[in-house]
Amino acid sequence: MKKYIFVGLLSLFLLTACNKDKEILNSLNSYSTSMESKGYHFGDALDLPKDVTDNAESISISFGDKDLDKMVVDPNYFTLGENDITYNITKKNGEILQQDATINVFAKNPEKKLSHEIVKEYPHDTKNFTEGFFLDGNTVYESIGLEGKSKLMKYTLGSTTPILEVKQPDDIFSEGISIVGDKLYQLTYTTKFGYIYDKNTFKVLGKFDYPPMISQGWGMTTDGKSLIVSDGTKNIYFLDPNDPSKLERYISVAGHTEGFDNINELEYHNGFIYANIWQKPTVLKINPANGEVVGVFDFSDIFNKNKVDENSVLNGIAFKGDNMLVTGKNWSKIYEVKISE
Repeated sequence: MKKYIFVGLLSLFLLTACNKDKEILNSLNSYSTSMESKGYHFGDALDLPKDVTDNAESISISFGDKDLDKMVVDPNYFTLGENDITYNITKKNGEILQQDATINVFAKNPEKKLSHEIVKEYPHDTKNFTEGFFLDGNTVYESIGLEGKSKLMKYTLGSTTPILEVKQPDDIFSEGISIVGDKLYQLTYTTKFGYIYDKNTFKVLGKFDYPPMISQGWGMTTDGKSLIVSDGTKNIYFLDPNDPSKLERYISVAGHTEGFDNINELEYHNGFIYANIWQKPTVLKINPANGEVVGVFDFSDIFNKNKVDENSVLNGIAFKGDNMLVTGKNWSKIYEVKISE
């Protein structure tokens, strides 16, 4: 009889302990879910629920193969936007509980709503499935996408007649372009390599593989020192023009209350990166030092004039002086807009 009583008490103890563990993890999960929309800022403390901390000897956070034992949003570990982590809770009896969570980190300062005014319109060939768009002087360099139809071309702003164009192999889906010196760099979509051309003749000078962190080629620009690249995620990457396979650094993009992914076409101007969000009439003004969105343009007026189907989206940004040029896939116009805060 005593044996059965002991086994019964042990079972009850284990059941109680198991239920307590579930309560701890459920509490942590509920807390993490409630904080996803509210988010954190760099330097904020992760104040976990009392029933979690009271039952823990220690708590750490895992980021893949990295561990953080401070409950602080440390910029050396966290990025702006979504961060997938695992809480490791070491109980006072040495047992370890784990709970996955998503931590959103937002910019400290609210972004400004930026305005624009159309001041001039230029023709754009509606056959151009625009993926890369770059202005050098009065010459437009454009990268046209889609497998079997991809090509690189240049023409004078105000004309649609190519000065020069080269068709690319049928298995290539051309993407973003940029120019540094006399070299033109071009991304491809899923083949994980880019081309380097002589910008004047379009002679292929070489190819480069993407750094492992970059999954696809989307948008490209330059600050004159680095190639700046997007891959459709929340990240923007800085590459060495002398060795574009080398990743110098990267930033992640977020505003004051939300993170942004699907970062696409890029343009650098006067110390800021301008980026459109794929399939949206939105252009972000981004601090290249840390990825914080400092301003947002709503180009719905221009977008709606050119929206024919799901493919005819805004996908071209360049600067003509301090005015922005905006176009898109299969659009009939390039718009010159005066921008202001």
